Amino acid sequence: MRLLTCLTAVLSTAVLAAHAMAAGPAARAATDLSEEEELALVYGGKASVSIATGSAQPLRRAPAVATVITAEDIAAIGAHDLDQVLETVPGMHVSRSAINYEPLYIARGIYSVNNPQMLMLQNGVPMTTLLTGSRGTLWGGYPVAHIARIEIIRGPGSALYGADAYSGVINIVTKNAADSPGTQAGVAAGSFRTREAWVQHGGRTGPLEVGAYLRIGGTDGFRSLITADAQSARDKLFGTHASLAPGPVNTGYDAVDALLDLALPQWPQWRLRAGYQLRNNLGTGAGVASALDPVGKERGERIHADLGWTEADFGTDWSLGATASVLQFTQRITTDLRLSPPGTRFATGLFPDGFIGHPDTSERQIRLSAYALYHGWNGHKLRLGLGHDDLDMYHTATFKNYIFNRAGVPVPTGPVTDYSQIQPFLLPQRRTVSYLTAQDEWQFARDWTLTAGVRHDRYSDFGGTTNPRLAVVWDAALDLTAKLLYGRAFRAPSFNEEFGINNPVQRGNPALQPERIGTVEAALAWQAAPPLQLNLNLYRHAMQDIIRGVPNAQAGTGATFQNIGNQHGKGLELEAVWDAARALQLTGSYAYQRSIDTATGQDAGYAPRHHFYGRLEWRLDGIGTLSPQLNRVADRRRARGDARPKVPDYTTFDLAFSSGRVLRRCELSLALRNVFNADVREPSLAPGLIPNDLPMAPRAVSLRAVVTL
Repeated sequence: MRLLTCLTAVLSTAVLAAHAMAAGPAARAATDLSEEEELALVYGGKASVSIATGSAQPLRRAPAVATVITAEDIAAIGAHDLDQVLETVPGMHVSRSAINYEPLYIARGIYSVNNPQMLMLQNGVPMTTLLTGSRGTLWGGYPVAHIARIEIIRGPGSALYGADAYSGVINIVTKNAADSPGTQAGVAAGSFRTREAWVQHGGRTGPLEVGAYLRIGGTDGFRSLITADAQSARDKLFGTHASLAPGPVNTGYDAVDALLDLALPQWPQWRLRAGYQLRNNLGTGAGVASALDPVGKERGERIHADLGWTEADFGTDWSLGATASVLQFTQRITTDLRLSPPGTRFATGLFPDGFIGHPDTSERQIRLSAYALYHGWNGHKLRLGLGHDDLDMYHTATFKNYIFNRAGVPVPTGPVTDYSQIQPFLLPQRRTVSYLTAQDEWQFARDWTLTAGVRHDRYSDFGGTTNPRLAVVWDAALDLTAKLLYGRAFRAPSFNEEFGINNPVQRGNPALQPERIGTVEAALAWQAAPPLQLNLNLYRHAMQDIIRGVPNAQAGTGATFQNIGNQHGKGLELEAVWDAARALQLTGSYAYQRSIDTATGQDAGYAPRHHFYGRLEWRLDGIGTLSPQLNRVADRRRARGDARPKVPDYTTFDLAFSSGRVLRRCELSLALRNVFNADVREPSLAPGLIPNDLPMAPRAVSLRAVVTL
């Protein structure tokens, strides 16, 4: 409570001081939208956000801690992948899992092996996969050329978005015909034999407004060395020499991305979007069981479409909208995954070809939702919504070269065999979700708005959960806005956590309940001077029923998932944007967090306590834009039971240059990452598996050219 008391005092003092300095008429005028904000609400821009309430509104007045990153920002960062963009968001850090080097988007110290606590949306539609509850281990990067804007909220979002909007929500808004008029083609090449080509078009084709994007690319991936892995420890135990460490990580992949956005000017209420994402020959990272596997390859295919309808003037004081979406996701193993390399030995015998096991899955997600906005109640904007999700993992298959004996210990059986009918890792599963939402934005005074909302979800497998939110926003002056926020959120157990069977490491538990979190936040947005914007957020959260693996009583049979963990945390996020001169802008942020495991009283582990990011954007007349960037990640503790020293701190320096339209129809950009070749490492979770953590990419360079046709 001391943090909240201090937080409230600081908030009140700053607000009252600013209010006293502001003239009375100026404070009363604070609710009038600026011309920039009005344009942003119509066309979308850095000054507006829709993810906080479901409707567009000025960012500084949104009842959430939100960040908006536009296509122009992405270009200034010099990013070619979503991960590079999200690392610049205050309070967020992009870590990695050993499995496939899957990105983990860590917000406010909430760290887990698959990162299901961060909800990823594309144009408002979840990109969640059912097996892990996250974006999936076959994510394989996400290109940025087709992104119009990214909206991020840090903190709970389940009152609007339901499951997994736990530590935050990321909504990727893709470009439509108006966002990318004409035709552009681009090529890029860089370190690690990275290459790609894409074409993007926006325009009118007959009666249709068409936005289209196609990208083909691939990379061999960086090959940073793992000095010791899980097999190294097993070799010492059994006297074998099977480990491939020291050896490089396996991070290459081939990629295809396609998007189509269709609208009819005659019927502007309707919009159809469709997309395709293929990741083929995806490497295993540091190995799916933390033992190096240079030959394993995977294939993930994602097909999705959504049809939206909105009617802003359905009737007197009413606006309506509805969305129907479908997502088809399949994962296949193209080359056998070696959980351990050839020559490995367990107590039950020798595996001359390696310990091999892998799953195939196919799933289909159908989501229907509708909402109504009512404006007829003076001072209120009432939003009511309902929806239904049909989440069906209709196909599973299991291939392996071992079988479990009666004691639950794996025994070698010879060649890889289809065990889908004998010992499947997971049977086909289906989950349905129905939900209702209600939200009221009440302007109860000239400069005050109260947003209250609640959502109830009913799951077919574990029952119901209700999650409220409450936010007070005060326009204290023309240059100062204060917010006090409270929200609850939940994270649904994944199919693997709930229904997994015959897994040598972790097994499912059908009795699992959702993880829960409650968060209190306070925020200040202060235009300290015409060229200087400052934002400060303070928060405290408490997590309950965290899902963790608990070792089974029978040795050698792995662990079973249980609702056993509790955690609490607090922190702050400070952000500044300074237009130092007409052609010079400085952006910086600092985030501090401390997360404590309630049972042990120790740091929950692995997330940075301190994170600093700074960028200078220097526009050179007649030349282009130069953008040096500094990123420091510090003070990452280990969880209880992991006696290794802290994860090493690191500081990276990046440099990006873009020519803009200086070369008429051609734009050139150059990005240098990790210029000084810092030794960057992300934590490996279990002690002794990969003792020296996960090495990241060394110095890298990429060159891009875009031509407007």
